[in-house]
Amino acid sequence: MNAPPSLHDAHHAPPVYFLQGMRKAVSVPALVLFASYLGFGAVLHGVGFPLGAGIASTLLVWALPAQLILIGGLAAGTALPAIALAVGLSSMRLLPMVVSVAPYMRGPRRSLFWELVCAHFVAMTVWLEGLRMLPHLPGEARVPFTLGLGLSLIGVSCLGTVTGYTMAGEVPGWIAAGLLLLTPLSFTVLMVRNAVSATDWLALAAGLILMPLTLNLGGGLDLMISGIGGGTLAFIGGRLMERRR
Repeated sequence: MNAPPSLHDAHHAPPVYFLQGMRKAVSVPALVLFASYLGFGAVLHGVGFPLGAGIASTLLVWALPAQLILIGGLAAGTALPAIALAVGLSSMRLLPMVVSVAPYMRGPRRSLFWELVCAHFVAMTVWLEGLRMLPHLPGEARVPFTLGLGLSLIGVSCLGTVTGYTMAGEVPGWIAAGLLLLTPLSFTVLMVRNAVSATDWLALAAGLILMPLTLNLGGGLDLMISGIGGGTLAFIGGRLMERRR
């Protein structure tokens, strides 16, 4: 059997690039996503939330913090406008990720519909892997590759949700909570792996320093404030270091 074509090979049919994206999804981040959504499924069962609605939240939201806000708010009987506002504010952290990686998703023939579909897949995993791999792909490969990568990762997340829900009676609560922590830990490791420039390292350091200082701020904006503030400081610091060189 012939070996699969390299990601750097050009002029393959879109299905080949789609399959390459699916193959790249089979990785450590995918296992972490599965384990995290295993905990999410257990949480769904614990609060008596319907499995189908939980899977729908994974398909439509696919941002674990926002999903937990949604499920927790509905379980607590919080007003729907308040839940929508909280979920929207939590998801605002994804906007800079979409803006930074979206240009790499464009093919030689622009299609707004498919670009919007690709943008829906941008969470931490697709953002990090996209920044690392998409710039090295030919233009016609980027949309099908992103579709294969994103659909596979969402599929893994849905599988984890179903598995966690069905195994909820056998998974202790403290284990389910611990599984949810795997996602931020994995993302931290991936960002360290992908850090190249001084700005990257400054951004990581600034986020780690600012996050504890913003934890007690009201409004649930601690992550956004520390992220935007730390990123801005890192950008300014990186530019100053480049000028000195």
